[in-house]
Amino acid sequence: MTQPSIGVGNSVGARPQKNQAKRPGLLARLRGKRPGILPGFGLSLGFTLTYLSLIVLIPLSAVFLKTASLSATQFWAIVSSPRVVASYKLTYSVSLAGAAIDAVFGFLIAWVLARYSFPGKRIADALVDLPFALPTAVAGIALTSLYAPNGWLGQYLEPHGIHVVFTPLGIVVALSFIGLPFVVRSVQPVIEDLGRDVEEAAASLGANSWQTFTRIIFPAVFPALLTGFTLAFARALGEYGSVVFISGNMPMRTEITPLLIVSKLQQFDVPGATAIASVMLVSSFVLLLVINGLQAGLRGKGEDA
Repeated sequence: MTQPSIGVGNSVGARPQKNQAKRPGLLARLRGKRPGILPGFGLSLGFTLTYLSLIVLIPLSAVFLKTASLSATQFWAIVSSPRVVASYKLTYSVSLAGAAIDAVFGFLIAWVLARYSFPGKRIADALVDLPFALPTAVAGIALTSLYAPNGWLGQYLEPHGIHVVFTPLGIVVALSFIGLPFVVRSVQPVIEDLGRDVEEAAASLGANSWQTFTRIIFPAVFPALLTGFTLAFARALGEYGSVVFISGNMPMRTEITPLLIVSKLQQFDVPGATAIASVMLVSSFVLLLVINGLQAGLRGKGEDA
């Protein structure tokens, strides 16, 4: 007599548990919302927007507000002076050159770290992140000491007419140093995920090494490589500490735009400094927007393929 009651009790008890498991989805459908994996989306979104506003948007808007205190004539006179224009040309040219060098050698370093095992690999992998931890001023002093005419490397370059210190070449060296980790850390995970089986499959179909690289490996790695290039370029545009020592800061020759901004701030010319900074900000944003658009287009093509 007791067995039927136990069976009925178990069947009755199981139904509420089943209904409770379906209840969150049912309530979400009744509310017209899709259930999320993580709770608190509204709170986290509000915190994110508040944090970005305090750290990014408000300081950047202050630059434009301070620049607005200048008249159009004053603004144009500041940002179009020959010394400032020369700093624009130098800053963007050396930043592009440094990022391009990092893209080439960063890809090679990432390939070696991802595909090969050798003694001291962990040390080499840790050394890639050294520019992140090293103060930029220390990096500038070290590079200046290395490439000076009597330095460890400069003493061998000077007899051949290769002058590094106090030249645009020295600025490229400094920017390549501080931007290399961005490329390596962007490309290395993609190469590790790519796997050797892709190369073996291409080889089994008759592809040679060059065809495998150009048609399989490089198209898969290129979006990440472009990301690393963008990060290195953006980092180089605002670099100051490592460049100020090795460049020599000679007007019209080796003077970068961040140095001009700092100089005007030291002279208490805040509107002039913000005027130059606003030009750098707008032009850098446009360039980064174009690069990111190109990257999004490449990813879209990859997903369609």
